[in-house]
Amino acid sequence: MSHPTPPAHTPDEASAIPPRFGLIFAGLMLTMLLASLDQTIVATALPTIVGELSGVSHMAWVTTAYILAATIAMPVYGRLGDLIGRKALFLAGISIFLIGSAVAGASQDMAMLIIGRGIQGLGGGGLMITSQAIIADLVPARQRAKYMAPIGAVFGLSAVVGPLLGGWFTDGIGWRWAFWINLPVGLLALGVCAVVLRLPRRASSVKLDYRGFVLMAAAVSCTVLVADWGGTEYGWTDPVLLGTAAGGIAAWVLFLLSQHTAAEPLLPLRVFRSRIFNIATLVGMIVVGVGMFAVIGYLPTYLQMVYGVSATESGLLLIPMVIGIIATAMPSGQLISRTGRYKIYPILGAALITLAAFLLSTLEVDSPLALVCVYVGLVGAGMGLVIQNLVLAVQNDFPASDVGTATSANNFFREIGATLGTAAVGAVFTHRLADQLATRLDAEATRAVGNTDALTPALVHSLPDAVQAAVVAAYQNALTPVFLYLVPLFVIGIVLALLLPEKELSDTGPTESTLVQQGRVKA
Repeated sequence: MSHPTPPAHTPDEASAIPPRFGLIFAGLMLTMLLASLDQTIVATALPTIVGELSGVSHMAWVTTAYILAATIAMPVYGRLGDLIGRKALFLAGISIFLIGSAVAGASQDMAMLIIGRGIQGLGGGGLMITSQAIIADLVPARQRAKYMAPIGAVFGLSAVVGPLLGGWFTDGIGWRWAFWINLPVGLLALGVCAVVLRLPRRASSVKLDYRGFVLMAAAVSCTVLVADWGGTEYGWTDPVLLGTAAGGIAAWVLFLLSQHTAAEPLLPLRVFRSRIFNIATLVGMIVVGVGMFAVIGYLPTYLQMVYGVSATESGLLLIPMVIGIIATAMPSGQLISRTGRYKIYPILGAALITLAAFLLSTLEVDSPLALVCVYVGLVGAGMGLVIQNLVLAVQNDFPASDVGTATSANNFFREIGATLGTAAVGAVFTHRLADQLATRLDAEATRAVGNTDALTPALVHSLPDAVQAAVVAAYQNALTPVFLYLVPLFVIGIVLALLLPEKELSDTGPTESTLVQQGRVKA
C-alpha cells in the first residue's frame, strides 16, 4: 500500500516553537524524572524503612499506595487539562507531589508514610501525563518526536537509578532523603514553569464526572489489589481475592456504562473510535507494560541468587537497558522529525524485545554476566523504539482539545498492563520456584535451607556447596522459561504494531502555542 509523501522539513518549523522552550522542557523533564523515580526509589530502602517504623506487615503498601494513587490520577489530569487548561493543573500536581514528599520524609509511623506516598502518587500521576500533553500543546507533531524521545529515556533511567539512589541514601544520610530530595528539585521546576510556561486557559469551570471517578477508582483499586495480593497475601482461590476480582469487574463495567451518560465523561468513549489509539494502547500494554517490568521486576533477584552479586551490583547490571533506550530513542526521534514516519519503530522495537526475551530464556547458570548485559541492552533498545513513539502516534490522531485525554488514557491502560503483567509473571515464577525446590531438595537439604519463603541471597550463598547448587539451579529453571512463555505474547505485539495505521505527522499547528502568540486564546 502506498503512503503519501510527507511534507518537506522546512526552516520555518522553528518558528512554531515558543520562546524559551529549552527552559520549559528542562522543567518538564525534571518533574517527570521525579515522578517516575518515586515509583522505584523506595525498593532498596524498604527493609530499613519498615524496620525503623515497625511496619513489616504493611511493607507492600509503601509501593502500592503510590502506584494506585498515580494510576487513578492519570485520567483525571488528562481530562481536566483538556477542559480547563494545563498550566494551573501542572503547577498543582507539582505542589501536591512536594507535599506528599514532605509528609513521607517526616513520617513517624507506617500510616503516615503510606498517606504521604498516596499524596505523592496523586501529584506524580498528573506530572507524567500533563508533561507529555504540554509538549503536544507547544510543539507540532513532526517536531515533537525529538522532544518525546528523552521522555522515554527518563522512564528507563528512573527504573534503574531509583533503586540505586534509594540504597545510596539509606546507606548514607538516611532513607528520609529519598523523599526530601524532591523538595529542592521540585521547587526549582515549579518556579521555572510558573514563570516561563504560557498555556491557554479554557473553561473557567466544568462539571466534574464524580460518579465516573468513584467507579474508576474502585475498578483500579480492585485490579491493583488482585495483582498485588494474588499468590502472596491470599491464594488465587481465596474468597477475599475472588470477591475483590468480582468487585473490580463490576466496577469496570459500571464505569464504562457511566461514561455514556456523563456530561463531561472522565474517559470519553469516543477515544476508542480511533484505531490508532486502540492498537497503540494494546501494543503499549503488551510490549512495554509486561516486557519492561518483567525484566526490571525479576532479573535483579535472579542475578543475586544465581550469580551471587549484591543488591547494588544487580541494579548496576540493568544500566545496559538505559543505554539501549537512549541509543534508540534519540535517533528514532530525530528520524521521525525528519521523515514524518513513525510506524516502523514500534515494529522494530517489539521485534527486538521478542528476540531479547527468547535470548534471556536461553541463559544457563554458567552464562557470562556480559551476555546477560547484552540481552538486557537489547530489551532497552526495543523499549527506546516503542515507549514514546506510541504516545506520539496517539497524540497525532486527536485534536488539541482531546490530546490530554488520549495521552492519559494511553498511559493509564499501559500502567494497568504493567500491574497485571508483573503479577502474572510473578505468579508463574513463584509457582515454578516452589516446584523446582521441592524436586531438587531432599529432606536433609530442605532442613538446611529452612523456610523457602524466607530465602535471601546471603543465606543461599552460605549453604553447603551441594545445597547451594540445587537452590541456584531451582532459581535458574524457575525464571528463564518464563521469558520463553512471554515470546508468543510479544509476537502478538509485533502483529499489532504491523496493523498500526500511519497518519501523516503535522509540520505545523495550529498548535496551542501559536494560538497564544496570535492572541486567539488567553495564556
